[in-house]
Amino acid sequence: MALRLTSSAFDTGSQIPGRFTCDGDDYSPPLAWSGAPPAARSFAVVCRDPDAPGGVWYHWAAFGIPRKSNSLAEHCLAGSTALRQAVNDFGKKGYGGPCPPRGHGPHHYHFTLYALDVDHIDASSSAHCRDIEKTAKAHAIETAELIGTYER
Repeated sequence: MALRLTSSAFDTGSQIPGRFTCDGDDYSPPLAWSGAPPAARSFAVVCRDPDAPGGVWYHWAAFGIPRKSNSLAEHCLAGSTALRQAVNDFGKKGYGGPCPPRGHGPHHYHFTLYALDVDHIDASSSAHCRDIEKTAKAHAIETAELIGTYER
């Protein structure tokens, strides 16, 4: 079975509900996965927007997710001890929801799950989402992606 990433809040290709954006509560959406490879030792999630006017915009990186996990609850808090979160392009640690420029058209938000061959990613408390993505790619056994859209 291949690694699969889903959300109870939206389907791939559909619009991300407002509560998970800057126009709502700015909560991280609930995520769930199945089909993890047996060799996976931990997971990481990265959310990025390749449609941003200045290039790829990073919204979130959560890492240190234990092998036994198969989901992340809605509204993961930056201070949570259950997982670590990186600094996003808004300059804050944790999740920063979709917030495209008004009138810019629909943006595509790529939530990528990485099944990793390491127990944890060594990163400083000020690590950026880009750093986590780079390390996750280097240690990925398998990946899965969920893409939601949003426009203002």
